[in-house]
Amino acid sequence: MSETSSPRAIVESLFPHLQVAAAYADRIQSKIAVLPAKGEGDNFFAAALTDADLAIQNLVEVALLANFPHIRFYGEEYEQSRNTKYFRAIDLGGDGDYLVTLDPIDGTQFYLDGHANYQIILSILNWDDFEAVIAISPAQNTYYYALRGEGTGQGALNQNLAACKPLRVGQPKPTILLGWGMSALQPRLKQQDYEVIDIANAYSREIQVPNLNGILTGDIAGAAIASGKFIDGAALAFLAREAGCIVTTHNGSVPPPLHTCKDYSLPGLIIAASESVHQHLLAAVQSLAE
Repeated sequence: MSETSSPRAIVESLFPHLQVAAAYADRIQSKIAVLPAKGEGDNFFAAALTDADLAIQNLVEVALLANFPHIRFYGEEYEQSRNTKYFRAIDLGGDGDYLVTLDPIDGTQFYLDGHANYQIILSILNWDDFEAVIAISPAQNTYYYALRGEGTGQGALNQNLAACKPLRVGQPKPTILLGWGMSALQPRLKQQDYEVIDIANAYSREIQVPNLNGILTGDIAGAAIASGKFIDGAALAFLAREAGCIVTTHNGSVPPPLHTCKDYSLPGLIIAASESVHQHLLAAVQSLAE
């Protein structure tokens, strides 16, 4: 790839558009109209869809096609987008043939219910691993940004990427987040004196509970998720890893290269702010297989 199409250059080019998208999402949150759900399923988060999802994806698609017309792009709403057909491809390429992915509103149900911890997540993927991720929290006026091997930075939305300050997860709350399908871990983790948030049963429309991005804010000390989708869970895991957290699969191994995965998803992940938290989560996960 040319220097003008480096991961850093792509994010820098898109950042002003993402700032506009963030302002738009924040200002219409209280007025947002709900589109028909994406489909049936037990995970009502995955079924939620709003005008903002489609509008933000369209904005990013237009910016990409104008500035990087030969880029690969996979957006969460690719099936409903009128722009998908104009991109060269929607899947991973070879080494250096980057794929840009987008979750226009990560946490759409949080967004619909007026909570502040939804995000816009844009990632740049190589064939083996993430090269860059930027996760913007419009309602919290902040964003997190990482380039591969360079750590994670945090900045206010009115600050450019160069103004980001290094993020290090300090002393998080002794709270564990369990993603969908991980409820069985709860009893074992409570024995370790953790507060456990089982998202399938603990979500409230009235009271905001931490999302996976809580690993970056210190609201949670660790999380176990059943899979790491490239557009959201895996992207946030990359930000956490670059910030010094431990990220492994459920058997304690390093996550596999992206090109070996299916359906734009890593296998189940454990994300922990410390070695002790990781060991507790690992033991809990492995106890289910015994």
